[in-house]
Order: sequence, then C-alpha cells, then structure tokens
Amino acid sequence: MNLYTLIPLFPFLAFLFIGLFEKQMNGKSHWIAVPAVIASFFFSVKLFLEIYPDKEIYITWYQWISSGTFNVSIGMQADALTAAMLLLVTTVSSLVHLYTVGYMHGDRGYDRFFAYIALFTFSMIMLVMANNFLQLYVFWEAVGLCSYLLIAHWYEKETAYKAATKAFVVNRVGDFGFGVGILLIFSLFGSLDYKTVFSRLNEQAGQTMNLLGWMGSVWNVDVLTLIAVLLFIGAMGKSAQFPLHTWLPDAMEGPTPISALIHAATMVTAGVFMVARMHPIYNLSPDAQHFIMIIGAVTAFMAAYIALTQNDIKRIVAYSTLSQLGYMMLACGAGAYTAGIFHLLTHGAFKALLFLGCGSVIHAMAGEQDLRKMGGLKPYMPVTYWTFLMGAIALSGIPPFSGFFSKDEILWQVFNAGFGGGVFWGVGTLIAFMTAFYTFRLIFSVFHGPYRGDPEVKHHLHESPWTITLPLIVLAVLSVSVGWVGIPLEGMNLIEPFLGHVLGEPAREMALDLQPFLVGIAMTMGLAGIALAYVFYVKSVALPQRISTSMKGLYTLSLNKFYIDEIYDRLFVRSSIAFAKSLWKGFDVLIVDGLVNGVAKSLQNWGKQMRYLQSGQLQHYALVMAMGVFIIVSIYLFL
Repeated sequence: MNLYTLIPLFPFLAFLFIGLFEKQMNGKSHWIAVPAVIASFFFSVKLFLEIYPDKEIYITWYQWISSGTFNVSIGMQADALTAAMLLLVTTVSSLVHLYTVGYMHGDRGYDRFFAYIALFTFSMIMLVMANNFLQLYVFWEAVGLCSYLLIAHWYEKETAYKAATKAFVVNRVGDFGFGVGILLIFSLFGSLDYKTVFSRLNEQAGQTMNLLGWMGSVWNVDVLTLIAVLLFIGAMGKSAQFPLHTWLPDAMEGPTPISALIHAATMVTAGVFMVARMHPIYNLSPDAQHFIMIIGAVTAFMAAYIALTQNDIKRIVAYSTLSQLGYMMLACGAGAYTAGIFHLLTHGAFKALLFLGCGSVIHAMAGEQDLRKMGGLKPYMPVTYWTFLMGAIALSGIPPFSGFFSKDEILWQVFNAGFGGGVFWGVGTLIAFMTAFYTFRLIFSVFHGPYRGDPEVKHHLHESPWTITLPLIVLAVLSVSVGWVGIPLEGMNLIEPFLGHVLGEPAREMALDLQPFLVGIAMTMGLAGIALAYVFYVKSVALPQRISTSMKGLYTLSLNKFYIDEIYDRLFVRSSIAFAKSLWKGFDVLIVDGLVNGVAKSLQNWGKQMRYLQSGQLQHYALVMAMGVFIIVSIYLFL
C-alpha cells in the first residue's frame, strides 16, 4: 500500500469505527477522530514536500469499472494543486476537530457529529485527489450528503432541518448540470480519465452541437463551451454562486464548527477547485470564461451588499464567504487560476478563524447571535478579540495580512483581463471597501461600546477554553503569514511558479506601470471602509439609523437579501407544492387508487355473486351438474 493512501484512509477509518461503535463511545470519539485527521495532515505535509516544486504522482488504487473500452479506476492525482488543497483541507479540518471537543462538549449528538465530520473530511480529500471525472462526481455528491447530515445535526429544530433540505435541493439543481456535463464528456471522448480527456480536447475545438435537432430546429452551440457551462452549473451550486447561492447563509443553522469547515476548507471550495482543475477546458472557451466572470462579479457584489445590514454575526461572515467566492470565480473567469486558488488558500485561514471566533462569542453569550444584543466583549474575551481582529484585517485586505496579497493579485489580473477588465476591477475595488466596512461593523458592534445584551448573561461572560482558543491562535498566525508566499516581488512570489506549472498563466500584456497605483487605490478603499465603520459604530452610533431611514429603499433591499428567497418561494416552492398536491389528488387518488380500489371492488362483487354456487346443499350441486351435462350433450349433438 502506498504511503499516501493513508491520507484519506485515516479519517475514513475514524468514521467507520465511531459509526459502528457510537453507543459505546460515551463522548470519547474525539480520541479517535482528532488523531486520525492530524495524521492525515502530517502525511499531506509529506506529500507536499515530495511534490514541491514541480513533481507529479499518479497512483491507481483500484480498478473500479472495466467494461469494453469503459475503464474507471479509483486513484490519486497528486500535483501542486492537489498538494495545496490537501494542506488546506487537513489543516483546517484538524483545527476544527480540536475546536469541536470544547464547543460541542455535552451535546447529545457529540459522537455522531465526530463521525460525520470525519466522513466529510474523507470525502473532500478524495475529491481533490481524484484522477477521473467519475471519482470526482461520486465524492462531489458525498460532500453534499455530509453537509446535509451536519447542517441537520440539531434536527429537532425546524430551522435546522429546513436549512439542510434547502442545501440538499439547491445543490441537486447544480449537480444535475454537472452530471450532464460529465455524460457529455464521456459521449465525446469515450473516457472519463483526466489525462485522456485533456489530451484530446483539441479534437473538439470549434466543433458544434445542435441542441434543437430533436425538434427539427437549429441551435448550434460550441461543444466545449457547453461542457464548460454545464460543469460550472455544478460549481455554482457547490460554491454558492448566484442564483444558486441561497442555501449557504441558511446553512448557519448547523453547529459553528461545521460552518467553519464548509466555508473554509470543504464544500464551497470544491467548485473553485473544480474550475481550476478543469482549466484546459475553460481555456478553450472564452464565452464560458466571460460567463464565469459575470456570475462571480454579481455574486461578490450582491453578497457584500447584503452583508452590510445583517445582524446575525454568523450570517454576516457567511455572506462574506459568498462575496469572496465571487472574487475567486472572477479570477478563474479571467484565466488567473493561480490567483483564484491563492485567494482560496488565504481565505481558508482567515474565514475559518472568523467562524470559529463567532463560535467563541456565541459560546460566551449563551447562544446569542444578534450583534445588537452584544457589545463591550473585548475585556472578557481578549484571545478571541485579538485573533478575530487579525482575521478581520486579513479579510479587509490590509497589508501585511494574507488577504491583501491574494485579493490584490485577483484585482490586478482582472484589470488586465481584456473582457471588461476595468469595469470588473472597479466592481472588485468597491467590494473591497464594502468588505472592510461590514467586517469592522461586526468588530465594533461585538467587542466595543457598551454591553447591550441580557444582564444575566453578562455575569457569566468569560474567555473560551483552550480547546477553542488554541485553534484561533494557530489560524490567526496563518491569517497573517499564509499570504507571504505570494508577495509580488522578484524572488519572493513562491505560489505563482508552484501552481503556475500546473494551472498555467494567462498570456496577456500586463500594465505593469499601473500596478502600484491600482494596489494603492484598493488598499485605500479598505482603510476607508474601516474608518467609516469606526465613525458609524463607535463615534456616532445614531448615524446608521438616520441613514437607513433616509435611504429606506436601499436599506430594505439589503436587509431582505434582494427578496430572492421570497421570489424562489413564490416561483418554485409553492408551485412545486401545488403541482405535487394536484398529482396527489388528481392522479394518485383518482386514477391510481381508483384503479386499484375498482379492481378490488369488482372482485369483491364477483365473489359475492359466486358464493351462491357454494350453498352447501347437495341437490343444488346435482342440479348444476345435470345442467352442465345437458349443455355439453346439446352442443355435441347439434354442432
């Protein structure tokens, strides 16, 4: 057995053991799950060191399907992209596992939760290690299943199981497109192996497909563009891009550790990873790339705008994730896959930190999540405050924190993209201002100013235990330092050559003389956002109320999330329920039940009539026999 097989095997064995012996665990399952995921982390580091700087490893573990020319294996493709993703997944997952020990202590589903997050980690590891489309699809679905189970962990709560169902259904929409895309790949190339498909892409370049041929009409579509868009529909579901984004904020109903894991290292990162992994396809389809840029920009702006007015601390961070995922898709659409993955890595560190920091605050506030009922927590929770602050600065894109380097690399690449580069850069820079504003609105409202919550809760305010604060400290260090691998100076940018030899770089002319000016503007916008938040929520706390009143329309639109949930409810949910009811009453009750009941009724009536033949009187049976003989003889004589 290859040593790197242990990377997914450890969390899978942890899941199996805890799942089989859950009733015997008695709250001790962390002794199995935490060491297992940490062991996966160490083997991921070893793999990274072997891969670095430009080695690739291919291993076939098992020949899954072999039928004619159709061959699919379960295996591993380890290159720079895989190694970077494995470090992200196992690092964040290890810290989340440790954090869970303190955060979920006493929960009656404690052992079940550890079984599921171990399975979640295993599924994500297998997804990023996949060397073919079928393995990718299987674990793509497995990640979705795990998220459903974990969001519904507190299934007694109506909001929790509804949020899990919503996540499951919305993702099925995206996964349908993703599945059709994979089927189209197999029908064209006769293979699902990455290497085989990518090596034959040029055969299909410029080829078209008539989508309306079955209707006798003509609508020719570039076949590679069609594949790229179908695959991206799957990414829109997993990475919560507009219009399939609505499940992610509601997923906050799950326990905070799983929110951190979904937002930082698993699930939502799968879509960005997939687009980067499929870059040979997207590079041959400029139309699909432009589509991704537009969707990414719309998602980033819309989510940032909604985050400005939300009051639930976890939802603010959740909308921030949506916005940052939009940034990553914007980069991928511009062909700057390295910049997109670089931001995914730095974002994983500071977003996990912010979510776990929110969990620490909620833990201290006895479950309260409304920032209007907080304030003044800084003296009570110094470790949480300072680590949270570092995550907020990183998210705001302020140097020398990690978010500064990755976000500015995206803006720089987008500016030079050609297709609306200046417009997309302007939108991205405006979002940088909005990001800094809503992030520090959260900081100032929670940790500064007077306490506004329940007086009883105030008496019990305290810093969280070390199992919660230690992951915060580690993630704070990463939030500061991870971005240093991408300092855009000669000899200091390590991430670009490392990922670049796998993902490539867009061949375009760069306006190098404008770079310092553009970076300065983006950084100034971030600082302006922080300053404005300070004025609004520290110096003049009555000002936000006056502005929201004077700009009621814009404020209401943001507070109600553009009414997208209500629109979907009216268009899809209610109509689906009405259609299901009509099928139930019109088809199931009238036709299916009517046929079944009608047959039963007919047999019952026929049986009632036939019972007169079974009277039990001998003379009746003799009479029937005589009549029978008479009829048979008559037929014989006269016919």
